[in-house]
Amino acid sequence: MIYKCFEVSVENKIAHIVLNRPEKRNSMIPEFWDELPEIVEELDLNAEARVIVISSTGPHFTAGIDTAVFSNNAAQSDDPIVAEKQRRTHGAKLYDTVAYLQQTFTCLEECRVPVLVAIQGGVIGGGVDLITACDMRYMTAESFLTIFEINIGMTADVGTFPRITKLLPEGVVKELAYTGRRMSAPEAKSLGFVNEIFSDQESLLEGVMKIAQQIASKAPLAIYGSKRIINYSRDHSTADSLDYIGIWNASMLQNAEIMEAMTAAAEKRPAEFLDIPKKRRKMGSGIVD
Repeated sequence: MIYKCFEVSVENKIAHIVLNRPEKRNSMIPEFWDELPEIVEELDLNAEARVIVISSTGPHFTAGIDTAVFSNNAAQSDDPIVAEKQRRTHGAKLYDTVAYLQQTFTCLEECRVPVLVAIQGGVIGGGVDLITACDMRYMTAESFLTIFEINIGMTADVGTFPRITKLLPEGVVKELAYTGRRMSAPEAKSLGFVNEIFSDQESLLEGVMKIAQQIASKAPLAIYGSKRIINYSRDHSTADSLDYIGIWNASMLQNAEIMEAMTAAAEKRPAEFLDIPKKRRKMGSGIVD
């Protein structure tokens, strides 16, 4: 499949999604919002990879949302009757647009495998929404992030605040949101927002791929369960989470996978685990595996 905003490859159970419009600072044009969930959902649906790595090209990871995304809402008819209808439905249409954009990044959180993001340069505006939806974040030394929307009179609305408030102290989030200032990679690392900093993009990609390889070598069903439980625990009480993991393991725990992990470790060989199954999907009036 050929995409306008991305290049996609799968090797050694690792899917690599690369933003590939460096000449446009990888701005998030309308096609971006269609392509990213299509790619992620296809990888997840077919169980093509055990981990996903997202990286970018050029001087910045992404310049954020391209204003063309909202052009359909902004265009006004010269016909007064049509213009009045547009005015009265503007809010509903914009709400629908924002919900669609939000789901583009929610797919990263909802997919069954871990998503790692390798960041170079600037992560601006909507880019912050993207990286907060990933499981783990890695940056180059010169990279930065900025909740840029406040600088153009907007409130960030595609997913930054619901997620970043669980990743950074509230006071820091409010400062970033109210001022639009840049947070450097060292500051992000010191606050636990970023897992690691690398000197340049080459070492960044090399390091992130090594971590992805470590993840891919583990039991995929256990990784799937870990992601599911961690995300559930983040959003629920301890009591609810304890009950949920008990139910999860009662139905999902696989003794054969545990024995394979222990045997492989004793024999000092790579373990041979089963991949997570392909998702079932509807096709016509029936359901296919």
